[in-house]
Amino acid sequence: MARKRNTQLTDAERRIMDVLWEKGEASVSDVTDALKDQHDLAYTTVLTTVRIMAEKGYVDFRKEGRAHVYRPLISESSARQTALGAVVSSFFGGSPKRLAQHLVENENLTLEDIEALRAEVIRRADKGDEG
Repeated sequence: MARKRNTQLTDAERRIMDVLWEKGEASVSDVTDALKDQHDLAYTTVLTTVRIMAEKGYVDFRKEGRAHVYRPLISESSARQTALGAVVSSFFGGSPKRLAQHLVENENLTLEDIEALRAEVIRRADKGDEG
């Protein structure tokens, strides 16, 4: 029976997806090697996690000899959007405006950060005017 798909990646799943997004595809050994400096994970831990991720529909695999080579089925952008949507829903009452206000009021945004946000707002507003 397939696992119920959680819409958000766990921290462990995200670390593995980071490797897959960067490499395009990788074996469990490749993932374990890529994560060994920052996270001392056993091969079996990574293997179990990628199998669960395959059941959830996050990754697919092909056999290459005795190894399985995994590739992402969801994009990094899609994963970000899902995670951000959950944060906005859970902590900001579903209001992106409240999130933006929180960022401006409570984070140490640099002038460069604020200018980049401003430029993106203007770009999107101009794009809307064209439609």
